[in-house]
Amino acid sequence: MTLRIDLTGTPPERIRFAVSPLAELAAMLHVLASTGHHPQYAGWAAGVWAGLRPELADRLHEAEFLWRSSRADFLVPARPRATLAAELDELDRIDDDRYVRAALVTTCGSNRRTFTDASPLFDPDARTAALDRAQAHGPQQEAFAARLLSDPQAVRARVRDTLEQCAEAFFDAEWPGLAARLGQDVRAKAELSRRQGLAAALAEVSAAVALTADGSSLVLDKLQDSATAAGPAGVTFLPSAFGHPHLVAVHAPGWQPVVQYPAAGGAPADGLPLDTVQLRLDALAHPVRLRLVRTLARGPHTTGELARAWDLTPPEVSRHLAVLRRAGLLTARRRGRYVHHALDLPATTALGTDLLAAVLR
Repeated sequence: MTLRIDLTGTPPERIRFAVSPLAELAAMLHVLASTGHHPQYAGWAAGVWAGLRPELADRLHEAEFLWRSSRADFLVPARPRATLAAELDELDRIDDDRYVRAALVTTCGSNRRTFTDASPLFDPDARTAALDRAQAHGPQQEAFAARLLSDPQAVRARVRDTLEQCAEAFFDAEWPGLAARLGQDVRAKAELSRRQGLAAALAEVSAAVALTADGSSLVLDKLQDSATAAGPAGVTFLPSAFGHPHLVAVHAPGWQPVVQYPAAGGAPADGLPLDTVQLRLDALAHPVRLRLVRTLARGPHTTGELARAWDLTPPEVSRHLAVLRRAGLLTARRRGRYVHHALDLPATTALGTDLLAAVLR
């Protein structure tokens, strides 16, 4: 499952690496709302929550749908500015229709193509459908969606004020250090791209991002099948100190593609691609292979030993071992004329972590 970004007609210089204070604040707010995704920041999140004024804490809960499960597209800007204030000014210039559609995607738990036809602001049927989707996610979402549709300007002003209060409460104190680290990441990626090409820079961004062999598309390993085009506007890559394990992608129609990725350093390495995780789960799902794995977990065995242990024929065992081997779950060592198969314990142990990382990505 992938997100494909078509680069046809995209000038090379329009594939940019940049730093965005607003995107980083949104990543921090996501950590505060979904600490379970980011156990490495549990202490930081607890400290921030403890220091927030009750009124600001209530506001964060009130609007958390904009950054909790995913990120509203307008919180990940394609044209970053030097300061949070400048980016919030740019956000104010987005028309109500675009803002509302983007906000409803996260509030209603919908995909980014749900609100591409009739506008919920002006079409009664689209409005009813949006409220129904929000209601299905709970009274808070329904109330937020209703306020957003009835008075978008008031909600927008309140969201901006909330973000400005977050800046005063915790972001401004941390941003200088974060900006230096993210700036270093951007310079390293840009230099790598200049010296070795975009594919090399993308390999350092994430194992989940790749350039096709002909250079015509970017392919992101995401839990979806979707496609968009960069066009002349290009693609913006934004590093995040608080992003791991997520790879956030803006790709709705009408929005310039943006990818927010975990900055280098301070985070575990990327997990396996989703298709590799799925291959391993499929390999272990078969009852015969699961029996073989239980035996191999206790130590190396030959094909003949496995066949005798489970009353199977050697060709049957060989077929099942081939599946496990292709999935990367076995090791093999030849001793004379015998081949001893063993379970790759680190790969099997990491499967749970890899599955979670692939799903959260």
